[in-house]
Amino acid sequence: MGISYDERNMSFKLDTAKVSYCMAVADGYLGHSYFGKRISDDASQLLRIKEAPYTPDKNARDKLSFMDCFPMEYPTHGTGDFRGDALKIRTAGGHRVCELRYASHEITKEKKRLPGLPATFGDKAESLKIKLADEIAGVEAELNYSIFDDNDAVMRSVSIKNVSNEDIYLERVLSAAFDMDNREYSLITLNGTWARERHIDIYPIGKGFHGVSSNRGETSHQHQPFIGIASKNISQETGEVYGVHLVYSGNFQATVYNDQFDRLRVMSGIGEDDFEWKLSPGEEFVAPEVVLVYSSEGLGGMSRTFHDLYRDHLIRGKYRELPRPVLINNWEATYFDFDDEKLVKIAEQAAKSGIEMLVMDDGWFGNRYDDNRALGDWTVNEEKLKGGLGKLTERVNALGLKFGIWFEPEMISPDSELYRAHPDWAIAVPGRKAGLCRNQYVLDITRKEIRDYVFDAVAKVLDSANIEYVKWDMNRQLADLGSLELPADRQGELSHRYVLAVYELQERLITKYPDLLLENCSGGGARFDPGMLYYSPQIWCSDDTDAIERLAIQEGTALIYPLSAMGAHVSDCPNHTVGRNTPFETRGYVALAGTFGYELDITKIPEADRKQIPAQIKMYHRYHELVAKGDYYRIASYHENRLWDAWMCVSKDKKEALLTFIQVVGRPNHHSRIVRLSGLDPDKKYRLLSFDMENAEEKIISEVCLKGDTLMNAGLVIPQLWGDNKGLLIHLVSEG
Repeated sequence: MGISYDERNMSFKLDTAKVSYCMAVADGYLGHSYFGKRISDDASQLLRIKEAPYTPDKNARDKLSFMDCFPMEYPTHGTGDFRGDALKIRTAGGHRVCELRYASHEITKEKKRLPGLPATFGDKAESLKIKLADEIAGVEAELNYSIFDDNDAVMRSVSIKNVSNEDIYLERVLSAAFDMDNREYSLITLNGTWARERHIDIYPIGKGFHGVSSNRGETSHQHQPFIGIASKNISQETGEVYGVHLVYSGNFQATVYNDQFDRLRVMSGIGEDDFEWKLSPGEEFVAPEVVLVYSSEGLGGMSRTFHDLYRDHLIRGKYRELPRPVLINNWEATYFDFDDEKLVKIAEQAAKSGIEMLVMDDGWFGNRYDDNRALGDWTVNEEKLKGGLGKLTERVNALGLKFGIWFEPEMISPDSELYRAHPDWAIAVPGRKAGLCRNQYVLDITRKEIRDYVFDAVAKVLDSANIEYVKWDMNRQLADLGSLELPADRQGELSHRYVLAVYELQERLITKYPDLLLENCSGGGARFDPGMLYYSPQIWCSDDTDAIERLAIQEGTALIYPLSAMGAHVSDCPNHTVGRNTPFETRGYVALAGTFGYELDITKIPEADRKQIPAQIKMYHRYHELVAKGDYYRIASYHENRLWDAWMCVSKDKKEALLTFIQVVGRPNHHSRIVRLSGLDPDKKYRLLSFDMENAEEKIISEVCLKGDTLMNAGLVIPQLWGDNKGLLIHLVSEG
């Protein structure tokens, strides 16, 4: 691992164990020369500057031709590069031309944190800072690169500084860009909508722009701030793939441009819709971090690099290492129809079954009897909770359960005491009635007085009782953007300032309450992004808790996120979203590939299901560390084959593994299925065990142990299961 600079070639090279990232300066322009499997040389020859149109110092008459084909490391607007800009400014004179040239660089043995923004962190890091400057426009760009000695990802970020004597307006500031030749690559994106987030799409990259974006004020149910560029016939374990993931929780854009020479420009950063930032002389704008991952070992190799990076260098707090408590949430059990006695009855039965935490969801505050009112009025409804929150928590704790609570702190209902007192606190354009969504508005938390109110209201509740978990929700998008505090020439800053305000609030929360388990949520998965992982070790994956729908949702999520980050619960049937009936056992297997919990009224479910809960909880504790910390291997995709699904978690030392097999569709007159496993040690012998739900213990499937090479190359026989939506767990333990 290391970062080097070759003064003779003016070239930079970042090396991890498996990956190299190379740049070089030509006629003052910083060019991207290589990103891929680790190489020995600096690859500066790949800039193609010894052929037409040559650099401008050798061929000034064709400068525009040079600008439109040179592989710029950080392309800017207005100088003849027409393939998309990472930076676009507007000067006080109204001009948008910016031409950045190399000024200096610095290599350090550390990684600095980004002020006000989530970012990867850790010891044994090395960083490169390259300063580019446009003396005429009075702009400096500081490109920052970092690598860790235990991971193959490359982290990039940028800061823009106004070194002129006049105001400058930033109209686009992306965090990263790089160019490369197209080799019949395909684009991978994660798309969907509410209740079916992050489904995997792979399609060829034609000419022009391709990609995903969000202008909803959140990363969104619709798109993930991620793109992958994959070689032809990519598979889980073979082929090349580049992953680009933005550590941010607001508007974003991630694009690939295929130009006239069949070269690709990859870019990622804050979305330019509703974005403009005023930089006064001497001021600096810091853009969020982008994570770049290259894998020559297929999609699985990319996934495992992302997983390790986020587990080791992004997630914080005590629950980064600790197993999460098995919780039961009352939302799908009661919705708004509950009181303290109903919650205690659920808690009593939950305690008997081995569940470890009760979470009280929406409906406990103000006059919140439905979702049309009371957001912002964070005072306990003592008609529902007689004696208050403290008494309820004491009763729940006396049963041996922890207690958690739901908030939606960023929102305000028109029918609320808060709105009647402060209607100007809602985001809106003066004189224009803002649109409603879920009958609520968004608080302008970019204003300090409102941000302080939100934090103090939440803190007052948390201080009133022994609350050990918070679910932080956000159930609508941002629209009708207007802030009473921002001047006219700063209204374009509202969207980004809003995200910074969310980060500040959550940082204050986990700083004041370091033992709190925070779970982020946004109508399910609309804010499932790396930025949120910096503050909460888990995020509610989707409001769709149906086990079969979750197969595709969780597969797409696990493409880039560790399983330990995915909020997943066993819910009731018929499922509240799709009406499907799935065996209780199978629901448990699917939820095991996440944080694991329950979303149901345990006092009302069938007795046969309730009797399985203690065994499921033992199953969770038996396999938790393997699922949360092991290497993830995707074996089959129901999203693709529409028949079955399978994945594995393998311990780092390869001494044990867990195979989860889900048969979605039973078929007549078919033999057993032979499944090839992955990730095992080819030389180790493995004993095969299954988890007996009836006796809540493991049992040996076969006295014959099989070697890893046999299981991976010949495969394992999985019997044809009787019925649809059936599952099977197989635990592999090495002998000796």
